[in-house]
Amino acid sequence: MSYGKMNTMIDLITNQPVKDPEGFVSTGESIIASVRAYKEDRHGNESWKNRAVFTSASALFRFRRIHGITVKTNMVIVCDTGRYNIVSVEDVKNRGMYIEVLCERMDTNG
Repeated sequence: MSYGKMNTMIDLITNQPVKDPEGFVSTGESIIASVRAYKEDRHGNESWKNRAVFTSASALFRFRRIHGITVKTNMVIVCDTGRYNIVSVEDVKNRGMYIEVLCERMDTNG
C-alpha cells in the first residue's frame, strides 16, 4: 500500500471507564490512535463480491499495524465521512504490516 493512497485520517476509539474529578466512574470514549488509512466504500466489484459474508460492511479501511495496540471489533473508527462500527479485523497476508478492517457506517440520526 503506497503512502499516497492512505489519504484519510482516522481515529480508533474505544469505550473505557473514565473517572471524573470527584471520583465517579462513567463510560466515555477514548481515542486510542490517530493514523492515516486507505478507505474504500462498498461498490460492486469482484473484491466486494468475495466479501459477501460481511453483508453489513459498507466500508473498508487499511492502515499500518500500530505496535502495542490490538484492533478489536468493539472499537469504532471515526473519519471525515462519519463513524463506523468495526465488523471484521484481519492482518493482510499475515505479515504483521497492515491491518484491514471491514466496517458498517453508524446511523447518526437522532
